[in-house]
Amino acid sequence: MKREYQSWVANETLEDYALRYAARSYRRWHPFVLANTAIGGISFLALEAIGGALTLSYGFQNAFPAIVIVSLLIFLISLPIAYYCAEANVDIDLLTRGAGFGYIGSTVTSLIYASFTFIFFALEAAIMAQALELVTGLNITIGYLICSLVIIPMVFFGVTLINRFQMLTQLLWIVLLITPFVFVLYKDPGLIDAWTSYVGPQAGFNPLFFGAATGVLLSLVVQIGEQTDYLRFLPDRERGNRFAWWAALIGTGPGWIILGGLKILAGSLLAVLCLRAGSSPTEAVSPIHMYIVAYEHVFDERVLVLGFALLFVLVSQVKINVTNAYAGSLAWSNAFARLAQYHPGRVVWLVFNVLIALLLTLMGILATLEAVLTVYSNVATAWIGALVADLVVLKPMGISPRYVEFKRAYLYNFNPVGCGAMLVASVLSIVAYTGAFGPILEAYSAFLALGLAFISAIVIALITRGRYYLARTDTAYRSKTPARADGTIPTERCSVCERDYEPRDMAYCPFYRGPICSLCCGLEAHCHDFCKQPTVRSEPSHVAPGSTHFAPHFGRRIGRFFALFGIVAAAMAALFLLAYRLLDAQDLAYGQELAEILVRIYLATLILIAVGTWWIVLSHESRELAEGELLQSLHQLELARSELVESEKMASLGGLVAGVAHEINTPVGITVSAASYLRERSEELRARFDQGTLGKDELRAFLDDALESARLLASNADRAARLVKSFKLVAVDQSSDQRRRFDLAHYMEETLRNLRPALQDRALGTYLDCPVGIEMDTYPGPLAQVLTNLVINATQSAFAEGEAGTITLSARREGEDEVLISCADNGRGVPDDIRERIFEPFFTTRRASGGSGLGLYLAYTLVTQKLEGTIGVENAPEGGAVFWLRLPRAHPGGSSLTDAMRFRTDGQFNEPRQG
Repeated sequence: MKREYQSWVANETLEDYALRYAARSYRRWHPFVLANTAIGGISFLALEAIGGALTLSYGFQNAFPAIVIVSLLIFLISLPIAYYCAEANVDIDLLTRGAGFGYIGSTVTSLIYASFTFIFFALEAAIMAQALELVTGLNITIGYLICSLVIIPMVFFGVTLINRFQMLTQLLWIVLLITPFVFVLYKDPGLIDAWTSYVGPQAGFNPLFFGAATGVLLSLVVQIGEQTDYLRFLPDRERGNRFAWWAALIGTGPGWIILGGLKILAGSLLAVLCLRAGSSPTEAVSPIHMYIVAYEHVFDERVLVLGFALLFVLVSQVKINVTNAYAGSLAWSNAFARLAQYHPGRVVWLVFNVLIALLLTLMGILATLEAVLTVYSNVATAWIGALVADLVVLKPMGISPRYVEFKRAYLYNFNPVGCGAMLVASVLSIVAYTGAFGPILEAYSAFLALGLAFISAIVIALITRGRYYLARTDTAYRSKTPARADGTIPTERCSVCERDYEPRDMAYCPFYRGPICSLCCGLEAHCHDFCKQPTVRSEPSHVAPGSTHFAPHFGRRIGRFFALFGIVAAAMAALFLLAYRLLDAQDLAYGQELAEILVRIYLATLILIAVGTWWIVLSHESRELAEGELLQSLHQLELARSELVESEKMASLGGLVAGVAHEINTPVGITVSAASYLRERSEELRARFDQGTLGKDELRAFLDDALESARLLASNADRAARLVKSFKLVAVDQSSDQRRRFDLAHYMEETLRNLRPALQDRALGTYLDCPVGIEMDTYPGPLAQVLTNLVINATQSAFAEGEAGTITLSARREGEDEVLISCADNGRGVPDDIRERIFEPFFTTRRASGGSGLGLYLAYTLVTQKLEGTIGVENAPEGGAVFWLRLPRAHPGGSSLTDAMRFRTDGQFNEPRQG
């Protein structure tokens, strides 16, 4: 069945390949343009807020080394991620699938990434709303709404519009960013000494403070995902663009942290500047206060100070939030397409992501910045640690495939390498964050998560020997197909949605027995990973589509329950832990009492979670069984339909046989009579000759009879031969599937001649109106079948028994490349209430008299699929119905799907690449 996508999904400008490999036909931007867009996402002022908060909380001696060391670590971690995304032209979600997590396993990481985008979107929107409130007096709640919702139309058109916006605002943002620091350092040279000597709550270096600062900063490692959302659109690396390609990759991939680290240090500096200017600690970590104080060193007029500070904040926040919103829409799309197997479009998830961020903003997320980022960093660094282990260790070793496989058709749902490593690292680091392992590991829980994930991934991969990376091997579509000589990119048509995609985005589907695009494969809800079953992989030629059976399995049911229950329970535990940390109970006794209350509430919640989880599992199983039964019914119905269609075709061909046999009867009868008469006269003449009584007049009379008989024999034999030839031509065409060249007028005449005997008992006249010289290069058999069905349909449905009428076949050119063929009658016409259903299978108004309802359906199928044309029906103004066909004179080419998809005799898939 053809899958119709919503218009947003089908529009590549709005969608920006949300769930796909970024096609080369779309990657037309220069590396500099993409680098400029990617680096525009570094404008977020949460960096300054983080730098200021860390400095005031832990002092310069702890914050500065933490910023430098974590920045270096983020650069090293981000480099392989950026390289593989740019080289394979996939985003970080698709990269994670094939780098140790599996198709469904990477759903968790997509949610982690989505959380990063809406957390920072909320932070930036809150900063922007605070700026509007401070400068203009706008109500803070209204400011939250405006600052969040204004981003949606800007991200609606994806990279296309974001590119232009970042290009237009980049120079302005750089000038507004650098100018106040130049004046501050010039007018206040002692600021550097005051900054470096700021001790915070405790003088000197403190390992616990240093560790706590690194935990907050490590949450920024996920920013590489937003950078790769743009870097995946880099053009292919070639000799001519090699320098620009690498410069864009390094400068705006891992290189984002260079500018980002400087902004964190700038925030640290501005926080100390604000304290020296008399601001409170709360105001000192607010970016709008930071830059108001900074711009006071540039302008003396208060209006100019507020105006330029507000302008800088607005430009910075819009630049980063278009990136946050765009990246979040991609992450949510990836997650829910795998979970729900439904994709309403990236724009829907764009709105969803912004609304979640707005809710966090209204909840006051800015006030809990450090706690939120510290908890988040434990899970995020566990994900990135396992991912980097695969890219830098397992792929070079050959344990993991050296290429990036992102398609569902070739991946296991879960890979214990990434999923197991992240689970172990996340759980242990969060437990460490609670203080269970002592204050040192509590402070360094993010580092613990990173190291454990990296090591665990390698260990698990060595134990499993990488067997859970690929469920089956892609032999045809994994490499990039070279462009043609004219520069165009070869494409292949998906057998489900019937759209053309580049081969890198395709897979072979044994369920549909044809090529399938990665999106259709990911959204397919009926196959239940049919292609990954061992019997299908080993003997594909013996398995029919849709012939699988789905039955309840107790072990799978229990596994699903515990998996879903574990995920929800862990998420609830994280929320309760976060709530406990946010309450910040200073009194020890009160803190223990509060912890006991939260534990009891959590245990009670687990009961509800268990009940809800079991209900979800059973509901899912019920739906799965219903789908399996429906699939079996559809399969049986398809077999029945195929048999009926074949019966219809044979019945049509049988009608031709009967008609031609009846028509041949006359010339053959005359031939037999003439031959018998000639034989009798010859025997009579020979007897007279033997008796010697043969006269001249008798001989002349015999010769006259012989000549007349010979004429009758020759003319009727020739007539019979022509009938047999035309019948053979049409009958062979109808029973074969060969493409050839033919003259349309001659072929329609032969087809109509074979039909006239079947109509001789009806008072109907058949006429042909087609000029000679319309040359066709297509499949004549299906065309003859269509014309036969249309004429037979007209005789049976357009006229009552014994009613006189006419049926006219006509054809004419439509431009240079098409032909318009019509079958018109002057009968009763087609009622309006059935015209929309006339081509449906099994729909007939003659059920009582033996109609099957497949004649016009077969005609529709042959025209639209085999002949690559269109068919329709309308009532003529003067009465009667007109069926019209619009066909290409030369078939578009390429073999049919059944011709293209063959199986080798060794039982392996043959996956040809077109183009």
